Parts: sequence; C-alpha cells; structure tokens
Amino acid sequence: MLLNRLWIGLFLSAVITACYKTFFLGDVDVFEAIVNNLFESAKSGFEISLYLTGVLALWMGIMKIGEDGGAVRILTRMVAPLFSKLFPELPENHPAFGTIMMNYSANMLGLDNAATPIGLKAMAQLQDANPNKEVASNAQIMFLVLNTSGLTIIPVTILAYRMSSHSANPSEVFLPILLATFISTMAGLIFVSIRQKINLLNTTVLVYLGSVSLFVIGIFLILIWHPQYAGIISKVLGNFILLLIVSVFILLGVRAKINVYDSFIEGAKGGFDVAIKIIPYLVAILVAVGAFRASGAMDLLMNGLKDMLLYFGMTCVEFVEALPTGLMKPFSGSGARGMMLDVFEQEHLGPDSFAGRLASVFQGSTETTFYILSVYFGSVQIKKIRYAAVAGLFADFVGIIAAIIISFMFFDC
Repeated sequence: MLLNRLWIGLFLSAVITACYKTFFLGDVDVFEAIVNNLFESAKSGFEISLYLTGVLALWMGIMKIGEDGGAVRILTRMVAPLFSKLFPELPENHPAFGTIMMNYSANMLGLDNAATPIGLKAMAQLQDANPNKEVASNAQIMFLVLNTSGLTIIPVTILAYRMSSHSANPSEVFLPILLATFISTMAGLIFVSIRQKINLLNTTVLVYLGSVSLFVIGIFLILIWHPQYAGIISKVLGNFILLLIVSVFILLGVRAKINVYDSFIEGAKGGFDVAIKIIPYLVAILVAVGAFRASGAMDLLMNGLKDMLLYFGMTCVEFVEALPTGLMKPFSGSGARGMMLDVFEQEHLGPDSFAGRLASVFQGSTETTFYILSVYFGSVQIKKIRYAAVAGLFADFVGIIAAIIISFMFFDC
C-alpha cells in the first residue's frame, strides 16, 4: 500500500511541478524532459536487470558451492545464537541464517554487486518459511530493514568515485560513513525489535552487538591514530576478504568431495530466472523517481529549504547542496550516485568541499530502501509489505541526520 501511494505521489508531484513551471515560469521543455526521462529510466531498469543477470549467476553459483561444500552450514552455526533471537519465528539453524550473514557481510564491505544476489537468495529461503506467501513475514521485514540501513565498514565504491573525481584526500569520509551507518543500523534494529517485541537486552544479543560495536570502535580508534591507513584498508581489505570467502567455499567443496564446477553451474542457472522476475519492479520505481527528478520538483524542494534556513539565520547552508543525494538514496541508488557526482563536478563545490564530503557520507550511510523493497519482495511475489517501508525510512532518516551531524563534527563548513 505504501509503495502504491509513493509511486502515485511521485508521478503526481512531477506533473504538478511541470504544470507550474510551464504555465507560470514559461518552461516549455519540462514535459518533454519528463517523457524522455520515462523512456530513459525504463531502459536503465532493463539494463540494470540485464547486468544483474550475470552478477546473479556468479554469486548464486558461489552460494551453491558454499551450500554443497558445507561453508554455509558453518556460518549458520556461528550466527545461529544471535539470529535465533532476532528471527524467532525461524527454526534453529535455518539455512537462511548463513545466507543472511553473507549478505550483511557484503554490504559491510561496500560490495553492492555481491550483496544483491545473496540477498535475493536469502529472501527466497525466508519465503519458504513464510506461512502467508503474499504477506511479508516478521523475519523478512527484519532482514530487509537491517539490509537497507546499510552498515558499511569499508566503503569501497564511494572512495573509488572520490578518487576518480581527483579528491585530495578520498579516504577522509571513511570514519563518518562508518559512524553514520552504524547509527542507522542500530536505529533500524531497535525500531523493528520494538514492533516485533524482540528483547535486545538478552545476554546473547548484547554479546554479539557488543562485539560488533567494539570492532567499529576499534577501527575508529586505529584510523584516528593512523589516518594514513584508511585508503589501504578501504582499497585492499574488502576485496581481499571477498576473494578469501570464495576461496574458502571452493576449498571446502573440494574437501567435501563435491563436483565444484557442477555445483556452480546448478546455482548459476537460477540467476536468470530471478533477474527476469525483478525487471517490472525495478522499472516501476526507476520511472517514478526519474519523472520526479526531471520535473524539477527536487530542485524546488531544495531551493525552498535553503531559503528557509537562510531566513532563520543559519549561516552554513552549503550542506543543502548535498541533501538531494541523501533524499534520493532511499529511492534510487543510481539517482543518488548521479547527484553526488554532480556535486563533485560543480566548479564552486567539488569532492573536497563540505557539500562534496557530505554527499559522499550520504551515499555511503544508507542503502536504497525502495529499490530493495521492490526488488526483494518482488522476487518472491510479496504484495503486502506491512511496516517494512516505514521501518526502512526511519533508519534512513536517522542515518541522514547522523550523517549531517557527524560531517559537521569532522569537516569545516
């Protein structure tokens, strides 16, 4: 229901804005821009799905090796004590536990391409345990909200974009992203736990969450004392861990005496089917967001906010230049990325301006909530998502506020 209202709202806002710009501001090109963007967004949706076909085949093949070789079972046993508390409706040592942990790990390493296919696999496993196949289960909501809140320990792609834009210090956003995503993830976890009456003060939960917190604090302290290591950690560690996981999966498969190649092929075959299923959901959200952007509604919103802040005496309003990235991120990852790069490319801003740094933190602080809800729920034909969108947006909102506050603490405006 919420996705339906959002979809309608984005289109109506685009049309109303276009009418205003045409009849009151004399902009005769806006309707053409919206229509062109509709076709372009539809094309992008298909191209993304086409690209995902190969990525899905790759990682679903790797996951099949992990399942057949016993790697996922090992990971499941490691996280089962925590996940049995966070996903109480799932049986003990449910196979989804290991897959969910793989998905979260890929997100923490900033490896979006690896996270999506593994997440779709986890959603399918959770759907198998869902008694009502058209309504999102508590476990599916918890999984997606923690996914969309996007705890990122190593923001590989963000730093790569900053390097390509000739930032003098690409890794300076490392710590702000780490802190903002940690806060966003905790907010999402607390929100869903309250709705599902899950006790987070349980000893097991506190031990696991405390360990993660200590790990985050440890990285924070290391980089405070040795900031020169930020770039090395971001560039090397994430990809090394990913290749290590793949190698371990293969070696465990060899140890279990399975045909590793046949297992990969069997798992990869499912990638195409999943990619086909998500095309309409992906196109739907992208065309709505594209229309909203092309109409100029986002620009009007940001200009109005900047004028309001100036009216109330706020001297530093440069952060408003980065807000479109933060506000777009829940709807479209590619749209948010485009807005971040737009800030990088503006002559009076750039990647090392306050707006450029904040846009980088926004881009890395949360996941693309409505994209994930559309694609993940669409892949298993869930029609009623309950409070999943509200919980995801709450985590996004907390992440945006945290990103702004933390950026003011770290950077000069």
